[in-house]
Amino acid sequence: MVVCGDDGLAHRLAAELRGVYGEQVTLVVPPNVRTARPPVVGRARAASAALLDRVVNAAVGRTATNGNGGAGSGEPARGERLLEASEPTEAVLAEAGVERAAALALVYDDDETNIRAALTARRLNPRLRLVLRLYNRRLGQHIEELLDQAASLAAGDGESGGSGSDASTTVLSDADTAAPALAATAVAGTSKVVQTDGLLLRAVERAPARPGQVVDPGLCTLALLSATSSDPAGADGSEGSGERGPRLLPDEAEVREADGRGTVVLEQVSYAAGPPLPAGRAGVVPPFASLFSRRLRWSLAGLVGCVVALAVALWLVTGTHPLRAFYLTLLDLFAIDDPAIGASLGRQILQLLSGLVGLLLLPVLLAAVLEALGTFRTASALRKPPRGLGGHVVLLGLGKIGTRVLTRLRELHIPVVCVEADPEARGLATARRLRVPVVLGDVTQEGVLEAAKIHRAHALLAVTSADTTNLEAVLYARSVRPDLRVVLRLYDDDFATAVYRTLRAAHPRALTRSRSVTHLAAPAFAGAMLGRQILGAIPVERRVLLFAAVDVEGHPQLEGRTVAGAFRTGAWRVLALEGQQSLSADHVLRAGERVVLAATRRGLAELLGRPGAPPQTPPGTPPLDPALPPTHPSR
Repeated sequence: MVVCGDDGLAHRLAAELRGVYGEQVTLVVPPNVRTARPPVVGRARAASAALLDRVVNAAVGRTATNGNGGAGSGEPARGERLLEASEPTEAVLAEAGVERAAALALVYDDDETNIRAALTARRLNPRLRLVLRLYNRRLGQHIEELLDQAASLAAGDGESGGSGSDASTTVLSDADTAAPALAATAVAGTSKVVQTDGLLLRAVERAPARPGQVVDPGLCTLALLSATSSDPAGADGSEGSGERGPRLLPDEAEVREADGRGTVVLEQVSYAAGPPLPAGRAGVVPPFASLFSRRLRWSLAGLVGCVVALAVALWLVTGTHPLRAFYLTLLDLFAIDDPAIGASLGRQILQLLSGLVGLLLLPVLLAAVLEALGTFRTASALRKPPRGLGGHVVLLGLGKIGTRVLTRLRELHIPVVCVEADPEARGLATARRLRVPVVLGDVTQEGVLEAAKIHRAHALLAVTSADTTNLEAVLYARSVRPDLRVVLRLYDDDFATAVYRTLRAAHPRALTRSRSVTHLAAPAFAGAMLGRQILGAIPVERRVLLFAAVDVEGHPQLEGRTVAGAFRTGAWRVLALEGQQSLSADHVLRAGERVVLAATRRGLAELLGRPGAPPQTPPGTPPLDPALPPTHPSR
């Protein structure tokens, strides 16, 4: 496997492939990235870090010059290499061994760099499986079709067309992968949703049951939360939290014995869920309701009520037909009727009142005209948070992650107020199109969060690219609202854990979550490199549970077994048969069927493995015995 990138996703993906799937990896990064501490996966944190340190030290002597990769070799015992190059040129890709590689991941932050390298790699190896990180989804679809067509033509002209069938191109976006989890955490705090290609999977966190309380068990239990989840000073469950950490895919016995633990249960599995909810009206024509302010609409409603009341009074006093009474009232209102000289006293009083209402109507009509013109004039401008707004989500940062989260929140019809310091941020156009209020300013400056109505907000979602900015904003928001729900995007896992524990200890009644985009996105990228269809992932504290679609044929752990018999505690669990709403536990899985399953990363690695090869496990990791439950089911 070859991984090329310039940020934390490249290191996280390489660690995922090595630590979870036991793959041989060549990592290509710019020279200035080698000083950053790469993340690691699994229990072998210290060992993996030490190994990477040795690889980095060995790579110092082969630092790239003018964009060309070095010529040295990596660790011969482990077959792992680290190359340093400013750009993924043809020479760098050749040095990385693209001609002999099974898959190549291009996860640079720049779309153009990834596309250029993908075109070069496809020419060097038509049978290579490509995984690209692209933010532009429409362009990604065209690039995927183009590269797949090039692979098919090359395979047809080659010596063996059959081997070329393994070549495929997958375009992913870390923003699209992480946005649903971030949005769900900010909105509901406990809801987790995976929605793709008409399939909707909804999981929900449930608090521990109180004595005598009956809790809905859902369709099945996907995870047990950590034993320290109710302890304000307890650590958020992570890879190294042992038996007190979260238990992924437990069996019924473990669920019964886990008193006092929260659970993550599968609440719904449905197909043909329909298109996403409309996110707003595009264009410059605003909806009719937004032409007038709430105060002006109430004023107009009051005047209409007065006119109706005057017409009814005239009908009752004079005995005139109701339609004629309404007509005469309008004439009096606009002062175009004859004076009621010689008429009854009641008629004269009503005519005077109608004239008075007509005088009140003039400024209201003028205000309505001016306000409507102003609304049309500012339809393409950024909106300010309206007065009286409450129960909304304050979103900090409108970069590529923030833009995707904003779109997701509006699809759910959640009111949002955005805060952005850069007036040229890419997400401002989306906010303008969706008519979302935006506060331009540095979130660390006094008064910015107040302008976003943080004191009446439902949640704060900090997804700027700077960890310190996110932390400072959250700390200040908590000083204003101690019970505010906050979700932070933090890059470093250790720093995120420390922040989470401190905030939860200081504010035990408030919900705090820290999320890493690379931590949420890396499993999907790794699965695509291995040719697997990862539908999505949901975070379980600081772990990840994957959802994948798998063909039953060719997998003895599934084929010929019932749904209940195919369940492996702590590894994988069949949830649904593709295309069917319900699935019985007694259903026998047969060749030709395709199932949707939930799996841990190691469980998915063992179940699928490399096509044509036995399952691989990292050194020092005990294999899962099919006859016995694993020692650490949460892994």
